[in-house]
Amino acid sequence: MRYKGLDLNLLQALDVLIEKGSVTRAAKLLHVSQPAISAALARLRLHFDDALLVQHGKQMIPTPFALQLQPGLKAVLGELDALVSTPARFDPARSTRAFRVMASDFILISVLGDLLPQIEKNAPGVRLAVIPPNDVAVQMLEAGEIDLLITPSNYVSQNHPVMPLFEERHVIAGCQSNPVVARQPDLDDLANARFISVQIGRAVNTSFANHELRQMGININSALTTTTFAAVPQLLIGTGNLAILHESLARKAARYLPIRYWPLPVEIPAMREVIQCHRARAQDPGLVWLMDQFRAWSDRR
Repeated sequence: MRYKGLDLNLLQALDVLIEKGSVTRAAKLLHVSQPAISAALARLRLHFDDALLVQHGKQMIPTPFALQLQPGLKAVLGELDALVSTPARFDPARSTRAFRVMASDFILISVLGDLLPQIEKNAPGVRLAVIPPNDVAVQMLEAGEIDLLITPSNYVSQNHPVMPLFEERHVIAGCQSNPVVARQPDLDDLANARFISVQIGRAVNTSFANHELRQMGININSALTTTTFAAVPQLLIGTGNLAILHESLARKAARYLPIRYWPLPVEIPAMREVIQCHRARAQDPGLVWLMDQFRAWSDRR
């Protein structure tokens, strides 16, 4: 199919070439010959009147124009993938569909841990792949690499529909042997104590709670940084460190671990967790069903 003189099949080749920086790797990924990819690149160069990729040693480096095209290219390919991948019907009892969901381990513990038995009962063949959050979450949604994004509302795209899931408060927690949590910690403790913190990706380098505190001019001192919320309660045991935790996570941890928690000594907004899907997949029967499962969980919460 041609559009304004361009064979649309070439767009996928361009996307992979920019991503891989190699004719050989692009040909292997697309299951075509190297001469076919070289010919595709030549046609793309002619159409756009730009080199697109230039040889640098063994690597092909995208030109500034190619990098300028890349976000729009991924968005277009994601839209097309969403369009052609949407099934007309979805029967959860018979489906073997695999859903790709990007969510933190906090969501795994607090939501999917409760929801999975119901999904297993009603849709025994359905599979879930949970991908940890990263700096390119929205780009992955737009490229069709994930089906759903579950995240605090301030990290979503304005270009795709959002479904509210639940609100969560944060607390300050520590080991029961830590004298700071023998009483309710105060603002001085926030300033002076050492904390265990969570970092998500490289650019989004702090959790929701720490971000909100930073906006208020409160910067906590991190003794240790990890990438998982679930590890934090265990890491508090036997130390004088504190942590800012989701209240539901702290409540669950306190059932099994010597953890004590208190309200934060300063008020921050509640974290609004939402689910986002690609706008082209908003009527996908399978995704509608899966989001309905999350909505039913939220209603029971």
